Amino acid sequence: MAPLTCTKLSVITITGVIIQIIGLSLFVFGFFPVKPALPGTSGSESFYAPTCDFVGNLSDTTLPSDQLKSLYQELSGIPPSFDRLILMVIDGLPAEFVLGKNGKPPNKQFKEGMPYTQSLLASGSAIGYHAKAAPPTVTMPRLKAMVSGAIGGFLDVAFNFNTQAMMDDNLLGQFFRIGWKMVMLGDETWIKLFPRLFERHDGVSSFYVKDTVQVDQNVSRHLGDELWKDDWNLLILHYLGLDHVGHIGGRSSVLMVPKLKEMDEVVKLIHSSINQSQGNRRGRALLVIVSDHGMTENGNHGGSTYEETDSLALFIGLRNHVFDYAPVIKQIDIAPTLALLFGVPIPKNNVGVMIREAFDSLKEDQHLRALELNAWQLLRLLHAQLSGLPCRNFPCDAFYDHQSSDSSECNHTTENMLCCLYMEAAALYTSWKSKRGFESSSNKDYRSTAAAYYKFLKSASEWLSRRTTDKPVKVLVLGLATMFISSVMLSNLMFCRLREIYHGGKQQASNLNDSMNGWSFDETFIISVVLILVTCMTSSSMVEEEHYIWYFFISTFYLLLLRKTAQSLSSVGLQSSFPMQKGKSGEGYFRICCIFLLLISGRILRGWHQGGVNWTSLPDISKWLEQAGSQYVKPLQLISAILVISIGLFALFSIESKGKYFQMVRLIFLISGLLVLLHITRYQDFTFSSTNYGATLLVQIIYAILGATTIGTVVALPWLIPLSTSKISPTDNTISPPFFPSIQEKFPLVEFRDSLYVIGWAYILCWCLLQLLLQQPINTTPILLLLLQTVASVLYFLRSGTHHKEWVEIAGFYYLGMAGHFALGNSNTLATIDVAGAFIGISNHSTFLSGILMFVITYASPMFILLSLVMCISTKSMAHLVIPEKENAGDLLMMMLGFPCLVPLVINSILLTAYTVVLLLMQNHLFVWSVFSPKYLYVCATTVCTFIGVFIVAATGSYTYFVLAKRKQKACTRVYSTCSS
Repeated sequence: MAPLTCTKLSVITITGVIIQIIGLSLFVFGFFPVKPALPGTSGSESFYAPTCDFVGNLSDTTLPSDQLKSLYQELSGIPPSFDRLILMVIDGLPAEFVLGKNGKPPNKQFKEGMPYTQSLLASGSAIGYHAKAAPPTVTMPRLKAMVSGAIGGFLDVAFNFNTQAMMDDNLLGQFFRIGWKMVMLGDETWIKLFPRLFERHDGVSSFYVKDTVQVDQNVSRHLGDELWKDDWNLLILHYLGLDHVGHIGGRSSVLMVPKLKEMDEVVKLIHSSINQSQGNRRGRALLVIVSDHGMTENGNHGGSTYEETDSLALFIGLRNHVFDYAPVIKQIDIAPTLALLFGVPIPKNNVGVMIREAFDSLKEDQHLRALELNAWQLLRLLHAQLSGLPCRNFPCDAFYDHQSSDSSECNHTTENMLCCLYMEAAALYTSWKSKRGFESSSNKDYRSTAAAYYKFLKSASEWLSRRTTDKPVKVLVLGLATMFISSVMLSNLMFCRLREIYHGGKQQASNLNDSMNGWSFDETFIISVVLILVTCMTSSSMVEEEHYIWYFFISTFYLLLLRKTAQSLSSVGLQSSFPMQKGKSGEGYFRICCIFLLLISGRILRGWHQGGVNWTSLPDISKWLEQAGSQYVKPLQLISAILVISIGLFALFSIESKGKYFQMVRLIFLISGLLVLLHITRYQDFTFSSTNYGATLLVQIIYAILGATTIGTVVALPWLIPLSTSKISPTDNTISPPFFPSIQEKFPLVEFRDSLYVIGWAYILCWCLLQLLLQQPINTTPILLLLLQTVASVLYFLRSGTHHKEWVEIAGFYYLGMAGHFALGNSNTLATIDVAGAFIGISNHSTFLSGILMFVITYASPMFILLSLVMCISTKSMAHLVIPEKENAGDLLMMMLGFPCLVPLVINSILLTAYTVVLLLMQNHLFVWSVFSPKYLYVCATTVCTFIGVFIVAATGSYTYFVLAKRKQKACTRVYSTCSS
């Protein structure tokens, strides 16, 4: 086989990455399709029994709104219970704050925070429910669920940041068609979902989470006027402040109770206005208070835990009910309930069930009619979803002629079971209607009929809610096959590279010890990590607690390094009489110190955040510090920030060169560090203010300085660094093979290493300063510990010489980055994404900029490790380089950049492909959407992070080398011309 060249390696690597991107895109859009919906909208056909040949009333669309309203009222047989609807959405409010949990009342502080609401619940004037929300628990899909009764696709979590107009059948569209006038105040998501439907609206951005005050005042300032107007039928109020309080300070924030009191005052104002308007021309009004989702203890949401899915549904204005404890419904049940209460067709794709207590004020025949309409709507949806219910074989429409059915037909299949449940309910309803007015009719018959309908409705709803869309098998197989091919290409490329270096004719002779001839413990362990991780990912519990796996891996790896160092020391001890061996003994003890630093810092990181899903309530260092108060957190934050800045500046100031450019780089990073400290001391605390212009301006200045300095260093340094000098490098003892002078005459190896050293530290310091700005204050110390681990790892491998193969070192760095990812408080649930930090330094909401900052915060550790590889390359001993007989620039560049680029790509591609197989196998698992799918989104994001990091490493190294090579060539040409003259 022909040896690899730099061009060949680059082309194959880029091809493999492109193929992987294509395969990943195919699989993602095949596995997570946008959930299909029945086209069109419900009309007058909703009030008729479903038949095989029924065609909806096509004239519905041409009727004027008032005539359509009258038609619906006539066909429904249920008089509208209310004339106007006030829908108040309190974003992020857990039902537990209002209704308590597990039959127990809410905490005293929360109960006292909403005294008026609690009085309404106690008197029965308000009916409260725990409305279970489906994941993902973010605003846009939850609003769509409430107004359509449909459960959206999982990728709605991505569309949440770029909301598009809702095209599916929904309540607002139905209200608009009967001539309702609608007003919206609050979250602009409503305006994006329903453009041109509102008579008046005043929207605010839902993503600017630093604002907890103005965002709600902007709603309440219009409320008094709107309540006294009679030109609207639907008033939507969407308050965002409570959700923002949660994002900033969690459930226990000092701002939470005041915000609850503010919401309680709004409820009091609305309810008082409704009571005063009873009997006047404004008509009867129903107040519905809902929340789109709950929140975790940290105030985040997006996952499927009880705290995140426990949303509120509170009805004020219905018949009085007093419960011992609040019932549980589904969030999607709100849509059919409101549709039936206000006399409009139930949205076509609804899978919810009408709430029983909302119809207790109706007569028996009206209540059963409402149940029948809900059953017909779900029956149509079942008919569209179940291929086993074709019209020609569907017995449900013939139940009038077949009052009973063979019980055996109700067994075995879902189709028969659902059909029989419907037939039983419909038969009982027909029997009840035939007996009505006679003495034989009893309340027992009514209750039996209602119970039969609810049994069918709940069974159908459960099945439809769990129903997964048919996935395009060919697309999934093609995507998986493409990713597999890419993984094989990259893996084969790496093994070819290993064979050429370690098992070919170019094997390094002197410094490659016995471990190079066989598998050592550390090499075997590195390979085993990938296999163990793939196996563990087939368990939902291991996915939820993945951080334990990484902590175990990285600690075990350090212990293996300790074992190897101890073995080398013991062999040196036997030869301690030789002077050179004494020096090696000192190096060994230094390496042991580095390992102990790695182990100690790793243990602290492991205990900093109790991550995962199941054990987050357990104590950890961050909880202890936060409970102790800011008087402990702030000094620790400042000390950690000062140490991070000092380490980075020390590395830059260790350069001996006195050139003006280097002095300017040092000075600018020093100024940036001081500005970050100024921001921490003056502006960064636990209460964010959206109106603090000084804080926003300061952060924007820091962004600009860091960006300009880092990019300027990368671009300008290779052009400005002096040629043929080794003064800049702090590790000159590693560049002295006997053939080095002849190589240095042709290729700028010293300058290349020196440039990468400075650029690498510029990357590291820039990234650390960004994290000091963006991360939560409690995460400043983990940033310091990650920096210490990186520096200790570099020093250990530097002093180890060739005791470890380079690919093992790079893999160790990759594993360190993944362990650090979880040490910063991340997990495989969407709830741990830090939304608040994504708006630091942004004066106006920008989805693009906030998305970038959110990615920077979430993948702080993996990207930090990948960027630090630039500095690691500069510290590698050149004595181990395999120099071809006819060396060229490409070969030398491949020696320096080959493994730092290939190893992360190979590990990530194997894990990505393996987890894709796992997800495919688990597509019918109970936790596919709550556990495995969020994990896969994180795997995809990690892939993007790896691609970006490797590109930066490769681009930086290639650019630096070719600029220096060009300068070297020109310098040699000038010298040759001078000598010739």
